[in-house]
Amino acid sequence: MKDIINKYLENNKKTIDILINAEKKEIISSARLIINTINANKKILICGNGGSASDAQHFAAELIGRFKKERQSFPAISLNTDTSAITAIGNDYDFSKIFSRQIEGIGNKGDLLFAISTSGKSKNIVEATAVAKKKNLKVISLTGSNKSKLENYSNICIKAPSNITSHIQELHIIIIHLLCTLIEFKILEKN
Repeated sequence: MKDIINKYLENNKKTIDILINAEKKEIISSARLIINTINANKKILICGNGGSASDAQHFAAELIGRFKKERQSFPAISLNTDTSAITAIGNDYDFSKIFSRQIEGIGNKGDLLFAISTSGKSKNIVEATAVAKKKNLKVISLTGSNKSKLENYSNICIKAPSNITSHIQELHIIIIHLLCTLIEFKILEKN
C-alpha cells in the first residue's frame, strides 16, 4: 500500500510541477478575463459533468460567497445545478443541449462561460461553448492535456498536464483555487 500511495503522490507532484511551468500564462490571462467580466458588471456561467459539475458548483460558490477575503459577491451561476431545467431540456430536446439552452436564455454579450471537461470532448460542453461564441460570450475552458474540440471554441484553454481523469480533476481544483486567489487579490487591491 505504501508503494501505491508514494507512486500516486509522486505522479501528482510531477503534474503540479508541469502545471506551474506550462500553464501559468493561461491561468493569469484567465484571471484577468474573469476580473474584467466582473468589473463590467457581467456574469460568469460555469458548467461541467460529473466531477467537473462539482467543480463548477464549487467555483460558483467561491465567487458568489467568498474564497479567503471579505468582499462583494461576484455574479456566477453553475448551469448544472438546476435539475428541473436540465431534465426538462434533456427530455424535450437532448442531453447535449442541457447547457446550451440555458446559455441561449440567460447568456448575454460580455458574459463569460467557464467550461470544465477533463476530456475536452463532452458533447454538451462543446455545444455550450459553440452557443456562447455565437452570443459573443468569452469562453475559458479547463481540460486535460490532450488536444480537444473544446479548445476551438475557447478564448483561453487551461490544460491540466495529465491524461488520467483523477489527476486532471485534482489539478482542476488547484487551478480554480489559484483563480479565486488571483481574482480576490486583484479586485480588492483596487479598493
